[in-house]
Amino acid sequence: MTKSEYADSRGWSRPYVSKLAKQERLVLNEQGLVDVTATDALLASTADPSKAGVAARHQQERAEKGVHALVTAAAPATSPPAAGGQLPDFQKARARREHYLALLAEDEFLKGRGELVLRTAVEDAAFTIARTLRDLLLGLPAQVAGELVSIDDAWEMERKLTGLFRRVLEDAEKLVTLDAELQDDKREPN
Repeated sequence: MTKSEYADSRGWSRPYVSKLAKQERLVLNEQGLVDVTATDALLASTADPSKAGVAARHQQERAEKGVHALVTAAAPATSPPAAGGQLPDFQKARARREHYLALLAEDEFLKGRGELVLRTAVEDAAFTIARTLRDLLLGLPAQVAGELVSIDDAWEMERKLTGLFRRVLEDAEKLVTLDAELQDDKREPN
């Protein structure tokens, strides 16, 4: 394979492969192509053992960036043309990728600080609260109709209804708080 194909297959930069060639650590055949097996053997035998930690760190960084998903022996050396026959702009694609990785990192940071929550958890809680309140309010007329029939003073009727609504809202608060505590208990590991 060519030097650039060899660099791509290993996840290395092309200047690094050129540096290996200058150090005579790259085995080339008579056509000037890289002999992969011989080069790998030569690199393994001439590797500085004191640099193993650095190599492992770089390998981990490449893995974190998802390089291994793209770097395989079967991966094409060049990108296929995009729609319209033009090659994709590598710098734009890389900038977009870095932008979205930064957004993901920011999301994780905000979640860790408790400033960001899962949308589904909020939606589920809102639904539960609304349903509880609706059920309590719809049950109220059947509970108090008999009491209200005998009241003929408007001020007394207002005071009684206000007290009933206040009681229903307090009951709703207790039920929602209890439900939230039960949900927290389910999420916490024992």
